[in-house]
Amino acid sequence: MKTDAIKLDGGTAGSVELDDAIFGLEPRKDILHRVVRWQRNKAMQGTHDTLGRSEVSYSTKKIYRQKGTGGARHGSRGAPIFRSGGVYKGPTPRSHAHELTKKFRKLGLKHALSAKQAAGELVVIDSIDLADAKTSLLAKQVTDRGWKRALIIDGADVNENFKRAAANLNGVNVLPSMGANVYDILKSDTLVITKAGVEALEARLK
Repeated sequence: MKTDAIKLDGGTAGSVELDDAIFGLEPRKDILHRVVRWQRNKAMQGTHDTLGRSEVSYSTKKIYRQKGTGGARHGSRGAPIFRSGGVYKGPTPRSHAHELTKKFRKLGLKHALSAKQAAGELVVIDSIDLADAKTSLLAKQVTDRGWKRALIIDGADVNENFKRAAANLNGVNVLPSMGANVYDILKSDTLVITKAGVEALEARLK
């Protein structure tokens, strides 16, 4: 399929041919859900921890005699039944990551790109090369284009001046083509891809 390309200042920059096998699929929510879940679980720190009865700071002395009290038999104040005692089967540090095949991850990225194209939220731009790293100038151009929560994907390398200019812009995220991922694409309101980014993504996903 063909789509129009623009320049950063809003001018026209011809058209670009998009691969239907990458940008023209019927988006499937189940595939996107599985890939996003894989991403978020892998990103979890898993540092949650609680103290068990062997870890709480209490004396191990028997708290009262075995018989004659009329109460239940207890040997440790650190037992889970007592206030401030150890937690029974509480969470311990672990990895939340799970496996997802590379083939399925590629498929998820294709469906994410297709979802943005189908929703009319994909913009192809000629280039993001800037002569000067001026945040104020880039902020005006982004506002004029009407981009909100924009994810900008470039080729193998991102222009250094553009990266520095965009660093302090709220709602603008810049990634090289290898950093493109399903979660960031779906989270953005506008997906902006350079011509070099389109070529790199098509080469990566074929």
